Amino acid sequence: MTSTSDEEGNWQSAKELIRRAAAAGAGFVATPECTNYLGPHAEKVQRADPLWGWTPERYGALAKKLKIHLLLGSYNERSEGASPFPAKKCANTSVLFGPNGKILKSYRKIHLFDVDIPDGVKFSESDTCEAGDELAIAKTPFGTLGLSICYDLRFPELYRALTKNGAEILTVPSAFTLATGKDHWETLLRARAIENQCYVLAPAQVGKHDDGGLKESWGHSMIVDPWGQVIASVSEGPGFALAEIDLERVARIRQAIPVAKHRRL
Repeated sequence: MTSTSDEEGNWQSAKELIRRAAAAGAGFVATPECTNYLGPHAEKVQRADPLWGWTPERYGALAKKLKIHLLLGSYNERSEGASPFPAKKCANTSVLFGPNGKILKSYRKIHLFDVDIPDGVKFSESDTCEAGDELAIAKTPFGTLGLSICYDLRFPELYRALTKNGAEILTVPSAFTLATGKDHWETLLRARAIENQCYVLAPAQVGKHDDGGLKESWGHSMIVDPWGQVIASVSEGPGFALAEIDLERVARIRQAIPVAKHRRL
């Protein structure tokens, strides 16, 4: 996707892609980080919704209508304790819906993107977001999911903890910058898949956003299997990647190279 500050436009774009993926046979669909809004960052705090708010509500309703599991990759969540205005910070939150439209699990991004790359991106996500502090694991009919978001990808200890707690599929909805994505995105995704012997599902933002000129997103959404092979991807522009999850493949790879049993630290 290429999300902007136009929340209604983002909803229409996401809805169309989700419907297309479901029509192609997907029983589980995941969208990128900042699906509903990727515009000026101070404004995203004022537009934040609680978990029972309008943004999660309509994605849950779509999951129910299509009878799919749906991961809203992330949106700007207003915390329960915050007054509506003027809120100072929000959370960057993934929400997993079941085919009945109900929330199965939510995850608040733990590692916030505070960086200063020479001749590149300078950004402090912690200026507008509160970091989460809890792992999120969800058991589903197609496998056990471990949830994460974007910059989390650079912290392998998170994924080790998710796998230790039963994850077979890791989700990494992202808005990776063009500057870092071209060199690091695929390498990090394949590494997380190989070292944890998990499928990795990585829906991504692509292109330029009206966020004050902060960045252009790299895109290249992909699905990686537990051997580290890219089995589906979106090379350019908006679209979706489709692949089959084979939990027997996860089991075979983990049996052949039992790294979990061999780990000493």
